[in-house]
Amino acid sequence: MSQITTHILDTSLGKPAAGVLVRLETTDADFQWEILASGITNSDGRVPNLLPSNDPLPIGTYRLVFEVEEYFLDGGRKAFYPFVLIVFDVSDASHYHVPLLLNPFGYSTYRGS
Repeated sequence: MSQITTHILDTSLGKPAAGVLVRLETTDADFQWEILASGITNSDGRVPNLLPSNDPLPIGTYRLVFEVEEYFLDGGRKAFYPFVLIVFDVSDASHYHVPLLLNPFGYSTYRGS
């Protein structure tokens, strides 16, 4: 399993959000972001293998970028937020599950298991 996993639940519909582009990025010492991996959420709202290997990531700051505008437009809804950024720190080699609870006018997140 990928060290970093995510899923998206559309709380306004009570269903997973399928077809959303998700990028995992990291930053360097100059705070420039670099894309490490990307994928599209499946019918369960998950990107099954976001990272291509099981190698642990270096300790550092990472972010998940969720391109949600197209998802809402495809469903005939306008979104207040065209994308969502979740920035977090990786402090060890453990698993990090970062879910996104989403609706057209808000979102929340937490560290899952």
